[in-house]
Amino acid sequence: MLLNKKLIGLATGILCSLSAVAHAEPIEIKFSHVVAENTPKGKMAIKFKELVAEKLPGKVTVSVFPNSQLFGDNKVLEAMQLGDVQMAAPSLSKFKKYTKKLQIFDLPFLFEDMASVERFQKGAVGIRLLRSMERKGLIGLGYLHNGMKQLSASAPLRVPSDAKGKKFRIMSSDVLAAQFQAVDAMPVKKPFSEVFTLLQTKAIDGQENTWSNIYSKKFFEVQEYITESNHGVLDYMVVTSKSFWDSLPKALRTEVKSALDEAIAYGNDIAAKKAEQDKQLIIDSKRSQIINISPEQRQQWVNAMKPVWKRFERKIGKDYLEAAVSSNQ
Repeated sequence: MLLNKKLIGLATGILCSLSAVAHAEPIEIKFSHVVAENTPKGKMAIKFKELVAEKLPGKVTVSVFPNSQLFGDNKVLEAMQLGDVQMAAPSLSKFKKYTKKLQIFDLPFLFEDMASVERFQKGAVGIRLLRSMERKGLIGLGYLHNGMKQLSASAPLRVPSDAKGKKFRIMSSDVLAAQFQAVDAMPVKKPFSEVFTLLQTKAIDGQENTWSNIYSKKFFEVQEYITESNHGVLDYMVVTSKSFWDSLPKALRTEVKSALDEAIAYGNDIAAKKAEQDKQLIIDSKRSQIINISPEQRQQWVNAMKPVWKRFERKIGKDYLEAAVSSNQ
């Protein structure tokens, strides 16, 4: 009789455990970003949410928080380490507190085009860079593109001497500061949200950005000239905390990563198309003149800014720089 009671108790315990598992709440991934939902990054995040819902129904859910609803890029990484958010996609310049190696993406004229950037990021060194912050508790899961940067200003910029004495807004990056100092310009570190007003009031003379950012933020309406320089890249890294990533069961982690890879490819395709579309919209508006510099003029910019590579070579790593250069074909 005692044995039967024990067996009944054991069976009841197993059933309760199975019931608890069956009714367990799905794992929530809070994805925080700072841009609108109709941008390549915003659309990528929504696609990721949809793919996770399709691949892992009832097991994992993704909640997307655009437009800095939860955190700005300057606070989101700290929040991630505290477990308040599980994924974000800050620009690569935002990671300097955690690793100096990602400064490689700020170096001027390092990559010839987005195809070169893609080759580098998919190569051994690019993949290694995703793990460069692991000891600081962060893991990169993939690169998201915005595009190549152009120079805009209130006066024509054809050769480096045209930038002398002018104030240019930059992200908080020592490399970008050195880039403008190399052409005797004055870098001004200011938040992205303030750029339009700074340009409109002539508090600064120019800025650097991608075609999609120049169009979506209407910088072309308050900048008379845009030089098609393609002098740098503006990309993001989709990142998570090591503690969260390691806590996921292996099978779930594999599916989540698969969904994210698919979403990133989707977002990058949108980014490439949007860059061309927005450039044409700026041309059609006739609000800003597009300056196409000659190969000789471009080489002057390269010669002026390339010494910045040497200045940061030790922090980044010579082998990393060589791998980036070799990605240009």
